[in-house]
Order: sequence, then structure tokens, then C-alpha cells
Amino acid sequence: MLHDRVLVHMDAESSERLSTSGIVIPATAVVGKRLAWAEVVATGPHVRQVEVGDRVLFDPEDRAEVELHGADYVLLRERDLHGVAEPQAEGTGTGLYL
Repeated sequence: MLHDRVLVHMDAESSERLSTSGIVIPATAVVGKRLAWAEVVATGPHVRQVEVGDRVLFDPEDRAEVELHGADYVLLRERDLHGVAEPQAEGTGTGLYL
């Protein structure tokens, strides 16, 4: 990886969603602008905010897809990331962990 590039692998749950009433919404359905989660697989030497293994939030419309060894990945700049999820703490109660 070069410069500030981040290579991520899309979560399987990002492709299809389940509505609150149980209806499956396919990835091809057009809905409002929705961000997607992915796991960081590799980072360039100038990336400062994320590490390999982090879950990151990004806009799926601003991406470059690449296939490596039969697996699909997304190549992003670090500045295109909107958030990094913290690992869920064990036994600290319920709630969101963004």
C-alpha cells in the first residue's frame, strides 16, 4: 500500500439488509445515501488514524474496487473514512459503540 491508502474488505452484512418488519432489502435497491462498514486489511505508511483489523465507516459511492486472489476489496484514501468503530467492551452495559 502506498501513501495514505487503506485497503478494506466489505462486511457481508453490508450487501443485504433486513428491515424492522423482516423484509430483506437487496444491495441493489436504491435508498437514500447510506454509509457502509468494512474491515481494514492493509494500510499505507502515512495512515495515522486506523490500523489493520479496525472496522471503518465509508461512503460506498466514493470507492475503487479491486480483486486480489479471487476476493473483492475496496481501495480508499484515509480522508474518505467517516468513522472507526471501537471494539465492544465486555460487561460494560448496553449501547452504541461508535
